[in-house]
Amino acid sequence: MSLLFNRYQEIASIAGRFALAEGEVQTGIDGLGISRRTTPSAPCHSSYRPCFAMVIQGAKSLQLGGDTINYGAGDYLLTSVDLPVTWRVVEASTEVPHLCITLAINSEKLLHLLSRSTIQRSATPPSGQRGIVVNAATPELLDAAVRLLRLLDSPADIAAMAPLIEQEILYRILTGPAGDQLIDIAMADSQGNRIARAIGWLRENFARTLRIEELAEHVNMSVSSFHHHFKSITAMTPVQYQKQIRLHEARRLMLIERLDAGTAGHRVGYQSPSQFSREYSRLYGMSPARDVDAVLNAAE
Repeated sequence: MSLLFNRYQEIASIAGRFALAEGEVQTGIDGLGISRRTTPSAPCHSSYRPCFAMVIQGAKSLQLGGDTINYGAGDYLLTSVDLPVTWRVVEASTEVPHLCITLAINSEKLLHLLSRSTIQRSATPPSGQRGIVVNAATPELLDAAVRLLRLLDSPADIAAMAPLIEQEILYRILTGPAGDQLIDIAMADSQGNRIARAIGWLRENFARTLRIEELAEHVNMSVSSFHHHFKSITAMTPVQYQKQIRLHEARRLMLIERLDAGTAGHRVGYQSPSQFSREYSRLYGMSPARDVDAVLNAAE
């Protein structure tokens, strides 16, 4: 236990030095981010891309569809597909800030590792498993994470060593309890990969009218199988998924590009301003105008 505790202490020490401000910072290692929060947060709406995220201190909670997922120090969250979520930090203080390290998962690196290793797909592919899962970090995974963060203090070593340690982290995940889910998403002939391709289509074409039959055919699935596997992985129907992606993009357009609500709603595919306002209020808890004003005023 003391060895594990020392690993956490070391990771926390390094993470704390490189993430001095609130929020997430990207480090000198490609794909590696560090998050820091000193107070519990309000719910935040965002999209999680495929990644490995390990909590070092504090605790976090996220909402995926109708699921609530809680995880804290010593847990890692694995996201295998792009998913819209609502998250919040539930345990953090100035003395013990919430610290989390995040490593993006590169699909090409993942497939390259699978092609060179003896890791095999399970005889029975995962069924009913979400695209986000939480597990306790193993000593081997912690050890690799420590060595990756140590490179931040040796920038000259990053180019040569970071890809090797990243590969080791992927290997530890693939051979751990969440490995089958990640393998299923990666393999071209799997149901998980077909759903991942459907998600990719929805993200690129969220403003278009969604026709389930055409999307199911696009990924070579029957409509019933497509519905079943899509909801199994995302905890949402395809229509609910598209709606969240549309609303997230509309909010970005209003906050970053300063579009008015009517223009933003139309840009993301809404024909009815009243429907856009109603669905936006249901997700964000207030009308588009009030929500944008609240965010901008808080930032001043």
